[in-house]
Amino acid sequence: MYYNGIYHLFYQYNPYGPLWGNITWAHSVSYNLIDWIHLDIALSPTDPNLDIIGCWSGSTTLLPGNKPAILYTGGDSKNRQVQNLALPKNLSDPFLIEWIKSPLNPLLTPIDDIDPSSFRDPTTAWRGPDNIWRVTIGARINGFGVALLYKSSDFLKWTRFETPLYLSKKNSVMWECLDFFPIGIKGSDGDNHYLNQDQFKKKYVLKASFQFISREYYILGEYSPKTEEFKVESEFMDQNCDLRLDYGKFYASKSFYDSQKMRRVLWGWVNESYSETDASKWFGLQSFPRSILLSKSGRQLVQWPIEEIEKLRSDDEKVSLQNKELRSDSLFEISGVTASQADVEVSFEVTELEETELMDPSWVDPQLLCDEKNASVRGKIGAFGLLVLASNDLSEQTAIFFRIFKTNNNKSEKKKYVVLMCSDQSKSSLRNDLDKTTYGAFQDIDPLHEKITLRTLIDHSIVESFGGEGMSCITTRVYPILAINKGAHLYVFNNGTNSVKLSKLNAWSLRNARFFSWKGEGH
Repeated sequence: MYYNGIYHLFYQYNPYGPLWGNITWAHSVSYNLIDWIHLDIALSPTDPNLDIIGCWSGSTTLLPGNKPAILYTGGDSKNRQVQNLALPKNLSDPFLIEWIKSPLNPLLTPIDDIDPSSFRDPTTAWRGPDNIWRVTIGARINGFGVALLYKSSDFLKWTRFETPLYLSKKNSVMWECLDFFPIGIKGSDGDNHYLNQDQFKKKYVLKASFQFISREYYILGEYSPKTEEFKVESEFMDQNCDLRLDYGKFYASKSFYDSQKMRRVLWGWVNESYSETDASKWFGLQSFPRSILLSKSGRQLVQWPIEEIEKLRSDDEKVSLQNKELRSDSLFEISGVTASQADVEVSFEVTELEETELMDPSWVDPQLLCDEKNASVRGKIGAFGLLVLASNDLSEQTAIFFRIFKTNNNKSEKKKYVVLMCSDQSKSSLRNDLDKTTYGAFQDIDPLHEKITLRTLIDHSIVESFGGEGMSCITTRVYPILAINKGAHLYVFNNGTNSVKLSKLNAWSLRNARFFSWKGEGH
């Protein structure tokens, strides 16, 4: 949350080691979303009736009078998941270090038909025109994923609304870490979830983290606070409209409204690619913060690294290229930047589309297609893109690349093209004990009239890639042995038989973010 000039990040944390257990709410603060101060733990599991098994996910809400509140899920001694309230002990403390659990806890319990082990992660609450608070909680009822809706006039006594905000129409895994918010092509108002119709084209977003398959899906629709009806445009996991926040290793995300810059900012948990039991000191990290908008077409969300990340760019270590032809088998190194910690923006133009390969109708899963047609497989147009965290001999490399297919071979009809974006980890490390899944996504762009763009943030073991100006995002974790620090290299390549034009490339080395530990009063 953003509160009185300071950003607060709360996150799930085990203070005793990298394995699951003893889950608390850790707390860090920042003035710029880049450099952070680690504070004391905000919430710890202490009460058998509330949270003795763990203080699990939840959200913050700003109450009237600019008073922050936390709603969080606790695991009680009966193995039930219940919802609890915590408030700051001292509002005059700028860091809000101490939090007090409400004596009225638990405020919400899994009664009636709710599975007591699948009732968690309350969203940020919002008020309707009637000044009644609403909150959505993920649950599972009779094997179906559901977003339950609760209402309250005082934020203490909550009543379950007669119908869910949204109910799965097919058997589903548990919907974790729900997020529900309005979004427009220019942003979000954040507070009351209402947007000025004259200024914004708006829709509402319901996001769910799908347990066990570890994927983040979202759907768009229209929401009426008068009827509590959420009319969706598609279903979760719809093959014809496969909407995900990220197509890689990105889970349990949460967004918040930044009232300082009037934007919605998203964080995601980026897991490791090795077993949790192999972790020695830590396990998992936060993604780069992203801003979220509605695409101009209104069909999907667009994400982009927050502008503050550009302050980490080193002007002394920058490389720029323009209008370079990439013939078949082209490979050239981008030297002059620190390849293990870099920000790369690149755009390509493809003019020779006549010989484009035909899209097979069975290719509905972009991840499987990227795995089958990885970076080493030559096509007519592609693979072309970047090799990041590559060793000098290329025995280690992570490829972020594109391919183009046509969907129609009838000359009498207008040709349509499909752009495939892939992140290939198959050669990312000489280690054999890693998850090296290849990820992929289709992009809603027209290569005849639009450039193919890519921005990739590289930070040692994490690679976050944004294709199509943020329409497709793929996050990966890689652990090279050779391609580390000064042994890491960055390349542009074209493995297709047809030439591709590199329109523009800008690459910067990134400086380190700064971290501090709070030592208490007087330090």
